[in-house]
Amino acid sequence: MPTDSTDNAYREQRIRNLNALSEHGHHPYGEAFTRSGTLAELRAGFEEGREVQAAGRLMAVRAMGKSVFADLRDGTGRFQLYVGRKDLPEALFDAFSLLDLGDHIGVAGTLFVTRTGEPSIHVTSWKLLSKAILQPPEKFHGLVDTEERYRKRYLDLVANPDVRARFNIRIRIMQEIRAFLAARGFQEVETPMMQPQAGGAAARPFVTRYHALDCEMYMRIAPELYLKRLLVGGFDKVFEMNRNFRNEGLDRTHNPEFTVLEVYEAYGDRHTMKRLIEELLPHLCRQVLGRLSVESAETGESIDFTPPYREVAYRDLVRERMGDGWFSLDAAAARAAAEAAGVAVDPQWDHLMITHEVYDKLIEKTLRQPTFVTRIPRPFVPLAKACSDDPALADVFEFVVAGKELCPGYTEQNDPFEQRRALAAQAGDNTERIDEDFITALEHGMPPAGGLGLGIDRLTMLLTGTEAIRDVILFPQLKAR
Repeated sequence: MPTDSTDNAYREQRIRNLNALSEHGHHPYGEAFTRSGTLAELRAGFEEGREVQAAGRLMAVRAMGKSVFADLRDGTGRFQLYVGRKDLPEALFDAFSLLDLGDHIGVAGTLFVTRTGEPSIHVTSWKLLSKAILQPPEKFHGLVDTEERYRKRYLDLVANPDVRARFNIRIRIMQEIRAFLAARGFQEVETPMMQPQAGGAAARPFVTRYHALDCEMYMRIAPELYLKRLLVGGFDKVFEMNRNFRNEGLDRTHNPEFTVLEVYEAYGDRHTMKRLIEELLPHLCRQVLGRLSVESAETGESIDFTPPYREVAYRDLVRERMGDGWFSLDAAAARAAAEAAGVAVDPQWDHLMITHEVYDKLIEKTLRQPTFVTRIPRPFVPLAKACSDDPALADVFEFVVAGKELCPGYTEQNDPFEQRRALAAQAGDNTERIDEDFITALEHGMPPAGGLGLGIDRLTMLLTGTEAIRDVILFPQLKAR
């Protein structure tokens, strides 16, 4: 690995090249350049003999005396350049040797195919567009230090084409989600990311100060309560795809700033949201990947997104793992059974919490193929309606794939009295956490509705076979150096 002194020597040489180019009349940070198309478009529409203009970053140079072969790359791909001494004015050909890897140039020339069959541009003129003063990552090994890749994502994107390809997939996923929902009559909306109360989920918020209003504000942990206000206001089908913020842990599947799609449909319910998921995911797989299966990053197994997906009740999964008599046990017996199965249990937990820990540690990770887990204990989902046949259970699903929850879907609570009771139970002594304005909105009448929240980062991880959430976020949160 180059030392700091080596890096400084490279930088000084590049500055000398910059000065020499300037002396020859080349502006080191040139103006706009008209292109005939991106490099991918030129390759796709290749026509031998066609005159073109192209621009990009110089990524390789192979000098052969009276001629030079070089690789040009833009955000879409690469193209080979051929620069011959007899095709350019002498000063322009000689100045090409003052270019460094990483420089941006524009070229004009003619498309042709080399004797080895490589589509190329026979350069008849070139122009310096931007001089790179710092050395790019080493040619063959790229930028391999993991933390450095995250801190200098711009270099990661330059050095590692597979990284750029992964983010192109993420962009396509988001584009296709928007198109899919718009085609079904959903309207994209924006709700506040800075809120007077942190509601819509149970999480520790980021706190800030709004000086103009002289009050504390919270970065939102979920947009749910504002989107439901829009249902009250007459929007029937809405969605928002934007950032949430939770002041909690960092690990392979969690980042404090993350992207979520939330969808709400008036006059719908959990079943409406289930159908939406069973249509959306195959659509994304076909349009973005061209196939209905993906490979798990953890196990290498094939995950099949061909619907319909399995639906199973939460309690049935627990009984399958812990025995038919599990729900007849008292807390002490359940604690002993859980510990015998290898689950660490807090002595203060009741049967409900012990059961959920068993589900979390022993059951969820075994659900590899797409699965809707339904009839979740109601205390865990205070914003959902109860099941019509059992008030202890919520009419919801948790959509689990490859052992991780990807998306919850609810029959939304629209009864203001029931909603107040559920939020009060969640708040305990901290009654100030109850969003009174939201309750007031419900009292004006919210229609029956279905809603879901889909984690875009986790979805991208799944569809790209990626293990760490930082690899699908362009600029992930990192501890300061």
